[in-house]
Amino acid sequence: MKKWLKRIGLVLTLVVIGVIVCNAYVELTAKGKTFNNATEIPANKVGLLLGTGKYLKNGRVNLFYSYRINAAVKLYKSGKIKYILVSGDNGNKNYDEPTTFKEDLIAAGIPENKIILDYAGFRTLDSVVRSKEIFQKENITIISQQFHNERAIAIANAKGMNAVGFNAKNVGGRSGFKIKVREVLARVAMCIDLVIGKQPKFLGKKITIK
Repeated sequence: MKKWLKRIGLVLTLVVIGVIVCNAYVELTAKGKTFNNATEIPANKVGLLLGTGKYLKNGRVNLFYSYRINAAVKLYKSGKIKYILVSGDNGNKNYDEPTTFKEDLIAAGIPENKIILDYAGFRTLDSVVRSKEIFQKENITIISQQFHNERAIAIANAKGMNAVGFNAKNVGGRSGFKIKVREVLARVAMCIDLVIGKQPKFLGKKITIK
């Protein structure tokens, strides 16, 4: 029994160390690269808007979604990006994050010809890597909540990209807490993906953003 308890204790210790190391890696890599003020962020040709669902299970609008729309619009109208690359999940015909984002961006005053859609952004790693490998952008501004931007920047840095993040307003309360807990685990998964050289689910032909 003592032998098994020691083994369990060792496993738990390694898990805790892994969580601490991965989160520290993300924080250090992204330090000084996320911005809350559009006037302070460096300009880039393309802003990578990371997808999420518009509605929650209870039918309410997802505030993470709304705040990302607001941030992308603010950044574009401030002249700090010229195009918005919307990368999200379009895993089936009934779920299409990029198109939903596009419709709301247009409604908010973004010209349709300034919006590019990436339907294969199933994960943050896919979105970031595809922005380089498919859309040929090594310098990019990532748009999401700060915790998400930090992880995306860490991925970009590991892939030889120069990325900064524009922080959308965060979400508090129960929803915000649950997402933050998930983010801790997502950073561990990200570290594992980088170590094993995980690639996006789909790549394909290169697309030039003129």
